[in-house]
Amino acid sequence: MAGSVIVLGAGMVGVSVALHLRRRGFEVALLDRQAPGEGASFGNGGLIQREAVHPHPFPRSLSELRRIAGNKATDVHYHPGALPGFAAPLLRYWWHSEPQRYQHAVRAFSALIATCLEEHRALAEGTEAMALLRPIGWMRLYADAALFEAALTQAKQAHDGFGVHYNVLDSAALAAAEPHLLVQRLGAIHWTDPYSVSDPQALTLAYAAQFTAMGGQILRGDAMSLSRAGTGWRVQGEDGPLEAAQVVVALGVASADLTRRFAYAPPSFGKRGYHMHYRLRGNAVLHRPILDTSSGFLLAPMRAGIRLTTGAEFAKPDAPATPVQLERAEPVARGLLPLEDRVEAKPWMGVRPCTPDMLPIIGPLPGHAGAWCAFGHAHQGLTLGPTTGRLLAEMMSGEKPFLDPSPYRAERF
Repeated sequence: MAGSVIVLGAGMVGVSVALHLRRRGFEVALLDRQAPGEGASFGNGGLIQREAVHPHPFPRSLSELRRIAGNKATDVHYHPGALPGFAAPLLRYWWHSEPQRYQHAVRAFSALIATCLEEHRALAEGTEAMALLRPIGWMRLYADAALFEAALTQAKQAHDGFGVHYNVLDSAALAAAEPHLLVQRLGAIHWTDPYSVSDPQALTLAYAAQFTAMGGQILRGDAMSLSRAGTGWRVQGEDGPLEAAQVVVALGVASADLTRRFAYAPPSFGKRGYHMHYRLRGNAVLHRPILDTSSGFLLAPMRAGIRLTTGAEFAKPDAPATPVQLERAEPVARGLLPLEDRVEAKPWMGVRPCTPDMLPIIGPLPGHAGAWCAFGHAHQGLTLGPTTGRLLAEMMSGEKPFLDPSPYRAERF
């Protein structure tokens, strides 16, 4: 049992942790109540975002706050009755978004982001997963000259400071690159580094298949049943109790619910998101994902069709799905691309796990030997799963971590 680990949570982060641990010789059981990749790893924009060196800060301009407060936007929606429950973490989020504090978040976050392409390739090369990683980047479109100019300034800073690559397209070049756009825009920034994943769940499943091929176990069970078992840990699986010397909590938004039982209650919160797939009319194509800045949502070509993904919704954890943003976005999307029917009968919904300082929690669970944290990746769980898996596995095996793990330590909360 000394080299045994239970990883709780079979999303991209949990699968990556389990695979890296198995590669280092640990006996690993990956446990979840559902199959790998069916949580937040299922529904996202499908981007490995090498360009995302700037995490999403809390809005600070009065005009932006007024726009969001109106609750009519496509990118942000909230349930008024849920806001009291979000008050404390959002206030801390606002505090950490102060420009000087935000620069600390950028430095720590960009150190993780800088590794994402290499870490995905390290897991995918030589396997079926590699075909899912399309090196086509994505484009952000602009209709407003002032916003375009400001974005170009930030893009240059990202290039000069963090090695991010991009191309600038004027209106004619954009029309040539995406000839089936139904609108004219001033131009676009094409972020050329990111991979676009044609099926995010399939990528998670491909990494999970590597894990099982190496002798790892994938089990169904109740992560919330976690308890101490002598010097180790016990959890209830479908086929009976399971024990191991160490445990990793990688349950996404549910992680804090579990760690709270062990006296660790980080001020994390969840942002709900939705997606829907659409067919394109006739021979129309979308060559790469696009985000029209004035519209506030991403359209991405996937195996299942064109995926429309929403921004953030703030709601109570048990609130029913309210895909208001999709209803607002769909007619706008039909004005951008020649979309046909919806592919699914109802939208997908998932929850992104967020922290107020915009950094994930990676490292030991305070006060509990043999317990580890790997959650709080917000919008970047797909991007940072392999990076987190390697970093945590190195810490657990006593290797020198390839990145300084101190900015992500649990004790900061």
